[in-house]
Amino acid sequence: MSEQPTPVATAHITAPYGPLADALKIAEFGTACASTPAQHGVLIEADDTGLTLRTHDWETAVSVTVPTATVTRAGASLIPLAQLTKTMKAMVTGETKATAARTTITLAGDLLTTDHLTVPVAALPVGEFTPAHKPAQIAAHLDAQDLYRQLQRVIPAAGTDDTLPTLMAVQMTLEGHTLTLAATDNYRVAVADVPATRNPDHPATTPEHPLAALIPASVLTRIAKHLKTQNGPVGIAFGTPELTLTMGDTTLTIQPRHGDLPTFAALFPTTVDTSLTLERATAQRALKKCAALIAASGERGSPVTLRWDEHGTLTLAPRIGETDDLARIKGMPLTFATLTGPTPTDRELHTNPSFLADALAAFDATDTLTLHLRHPKPNRSHLPPLLLTTNPRPTGGDYRHLLMPVRVS
Repeated sequence: MSEQPTPVATAHITAPYGPLADALKIAEFGTACASTPAQHGVLIEADDTGLTLRTHDWETAVSVTVPTATVTRAGASLIPLAQLTKTMKAMVTGETKATAARTTITLAGDLLTTDHLTVPVAALPVGEFTPAHKPAQIAAHLDAQDLYRQLQRVIPAAGTDDTLPTLMAVQMTLEGHTLTLAATDNYRVAVADVPATRNPDHPATTPEHPLAALIPASVLTRIAKHLKTQNGPVGIAFGTPELTLTMGDTTLTIQPRHGDLPTFAALFPTTVDTSLTLERATAQRALKKCAALIAASGERGSPVTLRWDEHGTLTLAPRIGETDDLARIKGMPLTFATLTGPTPTDRELHTNPSFLADALAAFDATDTLTLHLRHPKPNRSHLPPLLLTTNPRPTGGDYRHLLMPVRVS
């Protein structure tokens, strides 16, 4: 049997360990769903523009430049990313964190060298790597922290049932000077707006022709970890069909899901019967107690009850026990102030405690949130949803959260 030719690895670079390790960590986003050895690798491209690391697992493609790297010979090497990361980390073991970050790593083809050690790494044939499509033109720029904050609000509302893959995604829609993020699992809908600065060279969007992409929530969860530490602008581009986010030295190209979210705009009311402000910290404390009591009772899946008594006092209570027990439970009082409409009396609303916890957590930048209520219509089985907003009115504001109540017997 003839020997297989040694894969050719021709990139020669030097770089400090710290920035190179950070870049490889970002590159990992593009290997999470890889199904072949080549796509589990990182393509190391060295040329007169510098060092670029590329990964692509068919769901996400990553391109990271390393400005602190020096190219000593132009070329390309394809190295298994996990092996490269572990080998580099092993080569700086025993050093202080600061010393390790400054340690010079040299890669000559498939040979890694530091001041103390030289070891080969397994190289793969460069031609086996399938690169991503070239990103589309940037349509607008967003503030990294604005995008991160709104993603943290919306992602929890995405579905987790893999038989409904469309609901396991976040719809990103650019219209005018706003990027709207939306997610739903059919029991709640979260919608957040991110201000966008349009690229003057890109055709303007209109209500009739917005730019939209349905992005897997799992991918956005990974990307949000990187966004958390970023400052400055994030470029967003809508291709056919890829969506691309560009931030600093990193470009992320994401393959969207087919389809669109169910139409949800009509679910959000423009008028309500009552609006009231709720003190968030007290509501969260009460909810933790109620959730703990539900867990202690063994009645997992039980809802919690927002109850206004005959005097208009609002409490939150766990719905546990038999009928006689329910009548004796007294909930924890919640602090609220009615803004518009009558204060409810003798009214109960039941909701999923986990969903309510996510909704309350989404308003982390404020001490209060606004709860909007509509009266149930006579002879209708449908219960109107609870609407929570950052705005004193049911419309407007940069975040809106619709929560479907739980019907109980």
